[in-house]
Amino acid sequence: MIDSHLSGAYQRLLVLPVARMCRLSANMITILGLLSGLVSALCIALGWPSWAACLLLLSGYLDSLDGVVARYYAQSSNQGCVLDIFCDRMVECAVMLGLLLVDPGARALAAFLMLGASYLCITSFLVTAIFSKQAHYKSFHYSPGLMERCEAFVFFIVMILWPAGFAGLAFAYSGLVLLTALMRVGQFIYFHRLSNI
Repeated sequence: MIDSHLSGAYQRLLVLPVARMCRLSANMITILGLLSGLVSALCIALGWPSWAACLLLLSGYLDSLDGVVARYYAQSSNQGCVLDIFCDRMVECAVMLGLLLVDPGARALAAFLMLGASYLCITSFLVTAIFSKQAHYKSFHYSPGLMERCEAFVFFIVMILWPAGFAGLAFAYSGLVLLTALMRVGQFIYFHRLSNI
């Protein structure tokens, strides 16, 4: 939701000026974002929350920058898109693992729910995208999900900096992610029925 409403101003003011000066390829920026996210997860597990939060913010920024650089320098490609999506999921999984490792015994259930909800959400996005394309639903527009990457990072950073609130935040995160998945599937089913009337 935040992505959908603020991404234009954010990219114009904070990302595009850097993209114009950047001499790294979009794929290299994607890899740097991945490395920043993985080191952030390591810092979480080692008990260095400030470093973890800063590196996760850097990873999120680089994830914004790579796409802008790709478009600005005409580097967009299917390979770059696949790499970007794969690296995004790696960062998210690593951060969840890092959050779990802070206290495995106490956090196991909450972390499992976070990972399970994320898995179902990714599945819902993939299958609806595949079948929407096969059915040529060109006029179908999905509404923004409750949980996009920006919201996920906000949750992660608060979890990192406020360990005592992890359980409640993890359950809230899982619920919102699962609701986003159900909304996506529900929208697909609704449009599919309309198209067959």
